Amino acid sequence: MTESTPRAGSDLVGSGAEVSVPVPGAAGGGPLSHAIFRLARLHRMFAGQLLRRIGLHPGQELVMMHLWELGPQRQADLVRLLDSDAATMTRTIQRLEQAGFVRRRPSPTDKRASLIEPTTASHALRREVEQSWSQLEDLVAAGLTSGERAAALSTLERLEQNLVRAAAEPTGADVER
Repeated sequence: MTESTPRAGSDLVGSGAEVSVPVPGAAGGGPLSHAIFRLARLHRMFAGQLLRRIGLHPGQELVMMHLWELGPQRQADLVRLLDSDAATMTRTIQRLEQAGFVRRRPSPTDKRASLIEPTTASHALRREVEQSWSQLEDLVAAGLTSGERAAALSTLERLEQNLVRAAAEPTGADVER
């Protein structure tokens, strides 16, 4: 079994360059999990390429999407909303602030908190983020019929539900062997 990955260091979007990489034998007991890992890695790589062109890194666009949709948010709320950790969110907000896409302002209801809000400059970025996500979707679903896209989405949602359910169980990731 091999995986197909773009050549390292190449312009990955639209390059068509593929290299076969052997799948480790140790992954033989989890072919679906290994496929998800490979897909997620490639998806993040392509997303990173598309987002870099507009001055963002993967994950920053998700913060912006939520701010555009929901308006100003406390940083703690963004952490929960995006299932992130406080340190990662702090770095993300700092970078977005340095780029001029968000600003902090005091919370009118909580003197200890500040609200993170999108700037006017970020609203021009929104169309570019939407275009990048559409382009990423086209890359991911190339050649799939609308029925196949719906089936893939349904399967991915079910896999996610399985993991959410497993995470909620008292044993969580401590699966007995």
